[in-house]
Amino acid sequence: MPEFSRLALVVSDTEKAHAAAAQFRDLFAWVQPDEAEAVVVLGGDGFLLQALHGMLDSDRIVPVYGVNLGTVGFLMNRNRAPEKLLARIARSREHTIDPLAMEALTQDGARHAYCAINEVSLLRETRQTAKIQVTVNDKVRIEELVCDGVLVSTPAGSTAYNLSASGPILPLDSDLLALTPISAFRPRRWRGAILPDRYTIAFTVKEPAKRPVSAVADQKEVRDVAEVRVRVAQDRRLTLLFDPGHSLDERMIAEQFTV
Repeated sequence: MPEFSRLALVVSDTEKAHAAAAQFRDLFAWVQPDEAEAVVVLGGDGFLLQALHGMLDSDRIVPVYGVNLGTVGFLMNRNRAPEKLLARIARSREHTIDPLAMEALTQDGARHAYCAINEVSLLRETRQTAKIQVTVNDKVRIEELVCDGVLVSTPAGSTAYNLSASGPILPLDSDLLALTPISAFRPRRWRGAILPDRYTIAFTVKEPAKRPVSAVADQKEVRDVAEVRVRVAQDRRLTLLFDPGHSLDERMIAEQFTV
């Protein structure tokens, strides 16, 4: 069980989160995030991802306990009994998430590097369909994927955009990645692939001037890409804390039976 003596409180900029924060602030002698051993996040899934990206950008990564004050709260714990928060954190279970590292080369030769917790997606920029070569571990698997786009999803992100694109839900401890086409036209019967997360996936945009493509690592976009490489960044591992009985594993299983 985790034990932390220095906790930071990070609050979403919503009326609901600020109202709840008034109850939480008197519970503990909170410290600044850059001094904390763990961070409590009040907000929704989007704000939690924003906080995690802030850690990745600062290279100071500590465990995060999310309290749901948003809508879905897939990555969060229930907001209940604020006075028992510290006891709940002490009983919480750790779950690790390995983000994706995206390296994108644009048509003008610039290089960009970002991390993604959910997915890296390539998307057509115009009405013209994209033409993308797909390479896995330096072996070309699809010479020309004609599509609206294609994405690589982590297990944690497999219930997000990936699921909307008819991709598979991946168990969190599966060490797998989902490679999922978005509205593929050719090859018409290709529905994607499930790959070991030790593999590197590369995309080469064909006819990039005529059929421009952008690459998006979660919310960070690079336009007019020529090549994109995606791999798991195991050196940037993130840790989420969950109440017993409310783990991401159970939520992933339940999502597969939602109709």
